[in-house]
Order: sequence, then C-alpha cells, then structure tokens
Amino acid sequence: MFEEAKKWGLWRWLTEKRHVRQTADRAWQAFDEHEGKVKASWSELAQKAFREVEAQAAASADGRARRSYERAREDAKDIAPEIKAAVQRLRKADEECYKARMGAEAQFEEADRRLNTSMAREGAQIAIDAWLLREKYVRRMEALARRP
Repeated sequence: MFEEAKKWGLWRWLTEKRHVRQTADRAWQAFDEHEGKVKASWSELAQKAFREVEAQAAASADGRARRSYERAREDAKDIAPEIKAAVQRLRKADEECYKARMGAEAQFEEADRRLNTSMAREGAQIAIDAWLLREKYVRRMEALARRP
C-alpha cells in the first residue's frame, strides 16, 4: 500500500489518509507483538542483560531510576561481555528504529497540515524505510535468541 501511496495525488491522499494511518498502526503493532515474543524466548542471561541496558538508559535520564539500574547491574554481573555488548547494540538499534518511526510520523503530520502531497509521498518512503529498519532489528533480536 505504501509503495502505491508514493504515487498518489492530493485527492487520493485526502480520501485514504485514515486507512493509511490504520495500516501503519497495525504494522507497528505487529512488530511490537513479535518483538515481545522474541524477547520472551531469550535466555535468562540475555533478558537480564537487556534489563540492565534499559535500566542504565533510564538512570541516565532520571536520577530516581538509579537504584533500579544498580539492582539490574548486580543481577547481570556474571553475564558474558559479548552478550552485554550484543544487547547494547540492540538497544542502540532500537533507538534508531524509534527515531525513524517518529520521523515518518512527523513527515505525515506536516504533510497533512500543509496538504502537501510530495511531503506525504516522502513520508510513505520514510515509513517503508522505518519498517525495513525495524525488521532488521527484529532479525537481530531473533539471532540473540538463538545464541547458546
């Protein structure tokens, strides 16, 4: 649909934008659900390492989360450095995916505000790129799940 949407004119964008929004939301929801299943299949060590990385990110943004980070760090102290490094790379990839998604959202909002079809077409491509990036991220998560 989004490949086709890159060719739409103003009238088609105006009549289809609600359907486009619903389709995009369903795609992101499907990614989120699959990611949850993949994370659940991770080893306990990988899950602990991920909790440590998440807590570290939260602690850097909020001083009150520092105690949670200390607890997560203690739980993950025996985890191999390569697992921690892999999880850290996943966290960075997740941030990139989020930024790409928000970029697509912002592009569509601005296109809608301006009634600008070329911006909407660019938004469709940005959304496609964000989904491809998210798919790559999920594949990396699955690879972590297959690690012994």
